Amino acid sequence: MKGREATTPGWLGILPGTALVVLFLIPFGIMLAVSVAQRETGGFYQWGFDLSGYQRFLSAFFGGVLLTSVGIAAGTAAIAVALALPFTVILAGLSRRTQTAILVVLLSVLSLSEVIVGFSVSTLLSQTAGVGNILAWLGLTAEARAYTPSLFALMTGLTYLSFPYAVLVLYPPVARLDPELAQAARTMGASPLRTFFSVTMPLLRAPLLGALILVFVFALGSYLLPQVLGRPEHWTLSVHITDQAIYQSNLPFAAAMAAFLLLVALAMVGVALLLAREKGDRA
Repeated sequence: MKGREATTPGWLGILPGTALVVLFLIPFGIMLAVSVAQRETGGFYQWGFDLSGYQRFLSAFFGGVLLTSVGIAAGTAAIAVALALPFTVILAGLSRRTQTAILVVLLSVLSLSEVIVGFSVSTLLSQTAGVGNILAWLGLTAEARAYTPSLFALMTGLTYLSFPYAVLVLYPPVARLDPELAQAARTMGASPLRTFFSVTMPLLRAPLLGALILVFVFALGSYLLPQVLGRPEHWTLSVHITDQAIYQSNLPFAAAMAAFLLLVALAMVGVALLLAREKGDRA
């Protein structure tokens, strides 16, 4: 009615709140309880309070595994967003029909499973049917060689999977940018490269940070690609969690690693959001 302000009913928050409790808080609480349980032979455990799993996880080996996982995820996020930003800026300048066609292609890439992408990249970088033969045929290398398994192959696969997510996060804010701002900078004598770094990127600070967080969290939980494209020293924490839970029958230790991995992901997201808020306040 006129004169009354429209208010959102409070009961509408019950459904998402219930989903958060049922799908996240309760499973996370169970995982924390299992992580401090006492392991028994045969893959079973007994409820208790045993911190040996966390103590083992803080050893040098698993500390290195955690650093490897974070490093691979951070590198994937940086590469994917660095490629997605100029691509999205160019995409926003194309005709509406061309934009739609390219976005449909990106969405079709998201429909591919990690298995298909992993084995496709493995074949592409193999010695018998990969780019090694092309480089040898062009005379760039003495002979054909395989580029997988390697860190390069792993980063290629993760970037391929993450690139569409980064583009889809950046596309709406890039499409809403006022083209007159870049034109004004060009009129004042700024080069296209300087305009990009001094005008476009500052306006996209928040979307860039959001894309980095999304890709980082996505790559941090990668399980199949490190096994297919990487070497054992490139295996992420998700691979070791599965190994402990299924093959070593050590559910408390696997739960401890999973809890620690989730806390690290949440901490990274919290730090990124805090930095974004501080930068926004300064601006």
